[in-house]
Amino acid sequence: MHLVASDLAFSYPGRPVLRHVDVRVSDGVRLGVVGENGTGKSTLLHLLAGDLVPASGEVRRSGSVALVEQELEVAPGQTVGDLVTGTLAGLRAAAAELEAAAAAFDHETGDLAELTATLAKVEHLAAWDADRRVDVALARLGAVRDRDRTLASLSVGQRYRVRLACRLAERSDLLLLDEPTNHLDDSAVEFLTGELVAWRGGVVLVTHDRELLDDVATAIYDLDPSMDGRPVLYGQPGYLSYRFAKNQALHRWRQRYRAERKRAEQLAERLDASYEGLSDAWRPPKGSQGHRRATRARIHVKAADRLVQKLEAEAVDVPVPPLELAFPDLPAMSPGWDPGEPLVELRSPRVVAPDGGVRLDLPGTRVAVPPSGRLLVVGPNGTGKSTFLQALAGRLPLDRGVRSAVAGARVGVVGQEGDPVGPESRTRSGFDAYAAEALALLGRGELDPEHLVPVAALGLLSEEDLERPLAELSAGQRRRFELARALLHAPHLLLLDEPTNHLSIDLVDELTRALQVTPAAVVVATHDRRMRADLADWPVLDLSPR
Repeated sequence: MHLVASDLAFSYPGRPVLRHVDVRVSDGVRLGVVGENGTGKSTLLHLLAGDLVPASGEVRRSGSVALVEQELEVAPGQTVGDLVTGTLAGLRAAAAELEAAAAAFDHETGDLAELTATLAKVEHLAAWDADRRVDVALARLGAVRDRDRTLASLSVGQRYRVRLACRLAERSDLLLLDEPTNHLDDSAVEFLTGELVAWRGGVVLVTHDRELLDDVATAIYDLDPSMDGRPVLYGQPGYLSYRFAKNQALHRWRQRYRAERKRAEQLAERLDASYEGLSDAWRPPKGSQGHRRATRARIHVKAADRLVQKLEAEAVDVPVPPLELAFPDLPAMSPGWDPGEPLVELRSPRVVAPDGGVRLDLPGTRVAVPPSGRLLVVGPNGTGKSTFLQALAGRLPLDRGVRSAVAGARVGVVGQEGDPVGPESRTRSGFDAYAAEALALLGRGELDPEHLVPVAALGLLSEEDLERPLAELSAGQRRRFELARALLHAPHLLLLDEPTNHLSIDLVDELTRALQVTPAAVVVATHDRRMRADLADWPVLDLSPR
């Protein structure tokens, strides 16, 4: 058994995150961890890795542990080669340990079992093959292979792929992965899937990737709150099995909650009626039978108290069920528009980066998005999907080609990376940042006050989370806020770049259903295999190299 976590609890200042967490991982176990944004998935990985100390409970580990976080902190001047060298140094140290043990082994008095264990460890690590494994992993994951490139010069996704390649080559006993497919294209995901299925140790992966859960996970651990307040282990492999079981549990929870709310309302109504009768209905005329009035008052008070005790004894404290996405009714077009005219059109777009590299080049291509239109943009990493969406939104100047849009067309954009509000707004609460965005849109004439979408009505973030500074929110919660900002002004066109990144799988399912039926036009660029399958009937723009 490589990992046993018992009754873990953890809190950040003033905010409980995890409680009643029990995890067991041995060789061959690949545990998928899921849950809503902010439920502590990344925190759990840090607890399991030993980077954080639980408030209560304990974690017991044996063997080596490797953690691959969503974002890699880099030291000034640190290079790709530095990461690779660190990986190889650990493996070579294991090989050197074996050589030293073999050289010093006394065949008459030596501990043969200890030497055998050291040999087995080195054979598992295959230290002699480490250089090749690192090179293969870097290539298959589409990572930067130039050892002299500084990590600070790479994007978040490029840094992640380098770190992931190194960790895969290390062959640790316990591998902890945080959203491993966020920055991978199809071929890289295929390679990662094969590596994980063949992993000889234990794996714990936090993921929103439904296809990866199907292909890899032997069990699913859901950190979402349940009716009894504890995380739930779904031991049946397969995403659809998990989804069915959880939907059934949520249905029972919501039914029970509605029933208890109805019971509480009935209690309040009956108490009002009882005390109203106490003050008026039973009262005899003043000046007559005063002692009878006092006696009857006591009788009514006791009857009301007995009713309260009875109903409270029957009541069950059912917590509020999880939020559900309440996707707004977006407009397809505004009055007076020609329904046959595209909302946005791009012709032969070409975008060149400041360093001279070509980010997008589609000569002879016309992309027109009509009202209520749909478009799915696909292609490997680096083929210009994000650049295409930014050009379609009018946020990037074209070095060649033409962009045209209907006057007054409102466009909502969810980008792939970056702070959704900018560093100057991270100290604001969600409510304040949302209000500031609304004022900015209003000032630019891009917001009709009658179509303002209230952030609290979307079911994306609780009011408690919206009152917190954005800097305190998790990556997934900030992603939810970015989606809310894109919907704020009721856009006619939604442009979504990798919309499943950092979102819980529950929300991804809800969002996919909403995108399929919304009257607004939608363009989605995604590597998510399940989302592509769900949107398979949409027109496709494939940017793969020809």
